[in-house]
Amino acid sequence: MPFCVHIPTASLFVLLILGFLPGTVVADDSGSAIDSGDTAWILVSTALVLFMTIPALALFYGGLVQTKNVLSVLMHCFAMAALISVIWILFGYSVAFDEGNAFCGYLGKALLGEEARDATVGTIPELLFCAFQMTFAIITPALVIGAFVERMKFLAVLLFSGLWLILVYLPICHMQWGGGWFAEMGVLDFAGGIVVHITAGIAALVACIMVGKRKGYPHTAMIPHNLTYTVIGSAMLWVGWFGFNAGSALAANSQAAMALLVTHLSASMGTLTWMGIEWKINGKPSVLGAVTGAIAGLAAVTPASGFIGPEGALVIGFTAGVICYFASTTVKRRFAYDDSLDVVGVHGVGGLVGVILVAFFAHPDLGGIGYDSPGVAGINSDYGMLEQLQAQLIGGFVTVVYTLVVSVLVFWGIDKTVGLRVTEEDEERGLDLAEHAEAGYSL
Repeated sequence: MPFCVHIPTASLFVLLILGFLPGTVVADDSGSAIDSGDTAWILVSTALVLFMTIPALALFYGGLVQTKNVLSVLMHCFAMAALISVIWILFGYSVAFDEGNAFCGYLGKALLGEEARDATVGTIPELLFCAFQMTFAIITPALVIGAFVERMKFLAVLLFSGLWLILVYLPICHMQWGGGWFAEMGVLDFAGGIVVHITAGIAALVACIMVGKRKGYPHTAMIPHNLTYTVIGSAMLWVGWFGFNAGSALAANSQAAMALLVTHLSASMGTLTWMGIEWKINGKPSVLGAVTGAIAGLAAVTPASGFIGPEGALVIGFTAGVICYFASTTVKRRFAYDDSLDVVGVHGVGGLVGVILVAFFAHPDLGGIGYDSPGVAGINSDYGMLEQLQAQLIGGFVTVVYTLVVSVLVFWGIDKTVGLRVTEEDEERGLDLAEHAEAGYSL
C-alpha cells in the first residue's frame, strides 16, 4: 500500500516541476509566459497534421490508383514530407513568418536563429509554432499529387514540390498569416482555405493539363485498386483535421473547441450530401462518394472554422457537397482534364466555397463570432458583411491568378529541363517498378 501511494505522489510532484499540469504557466528564457495546456494541445495538433500526410493522405491516394502505382504514391508523400521539412527550417519558415514586406518575409529566422529559439508566439514556444506550420507546408504540395499520379517522373515530383513551395506557398502564406497584404486587407482564413486548398487546387489544375492525361483516359476505366486503403486514409484525414483546424487557434480554448465541432459537422454534412446526390442520380450511394464528400466538407470549412458556429458549418458542408460533386463530375467531363483524384474539384473548389461563405457566417446573426471581436486575429472591427465579402473575393482571386501563373512557370521549367512525364513504356509498366524498382505487392 505505501508503494501504491508514493508513486502517484511522486508523479504529481514531477508534473508540477515540469509545468505539465493543465493550465500551468511557465516562463521561457526571455520571460514570456508559456501555457503548458496550450503547448500540449499544439504538440498534439502538430502530430495530427503530419499524420494527415503520412500515412493518411498516402493511403487515401494510394488506394485510388492502379496496383502497379501504389508504392509510387506512398513514396511521393513520404519524400515530400522529408524535403519540405528541410526547406522549411533552412529558410521557408523565415520567408513565410519573419517581418518583411507585403509579399514575403526576410531571412531573420533562417535556421531558427537564437532569437527564434527563445521566443514565443502567443502562449506557446515559437519552435512549436514553426513545427506546426511546417506540417501545413508539407501537406499542401502533397495534395497536388492526386492530379498527376501514375505518370509523372519522381525527379520532377521532387523539383515541383521544392520550387512550388518556395515560389507559391511561402509568399501566399506570408501574405495571409505572416502579416502581409491579405492580413492587412482583413482577409479571413483561419486554417488554410486560401493558403492550402486554393493554392493546391489551382496547382493541380495546371499539373493535370501540363503533364497530360493518363494513357487510355477517359476511354479506359481507371479503377481504384484498394478502396479499403482509401476509406482508412479518409478516416485518418477526418480525425487529423481536428489538429489542422482546432489547432489553428494556437490555444486550448473555446475557439479551438468550436473549430473542432464545426469541422466535424461540415464533414458530416458533406458526406450525407454527396451520398444523397449519388443515390438520387445513380440509384446507389458509393463508398468513394461518401468519403470524397467528407473531404469536400472538411476543405470548405477550413478557412471558416474559427469564425463560425454550427449553423454555418451545416450550410458550408451542404454547399461544398453539392458544388464539389458537380465540379468533380460534370465540369471535369465537360473540359476533359484528367484531374485523376479530384484535387481541383474537391480542394480547389471546396476551399473557394469556404473562403467566400465565411464572410456571411462569421456574422453573429448567423451564428458566427462577429466582425468586431477584440483579441481574435483576423476579425475586422471596421468590417461588415459586404466589406468582408469584398476582402474575401480579392484574396481568393489574387491567390488563384498568382498560383496559376507561377505554377505554369514551375511546370514549364521542369518540363524543359528534366521532363515531366515518364515514357509510355514506363507508364504501362507502372511507376513502382519503373521509378523505384520495387513492387507494392508480392504476387
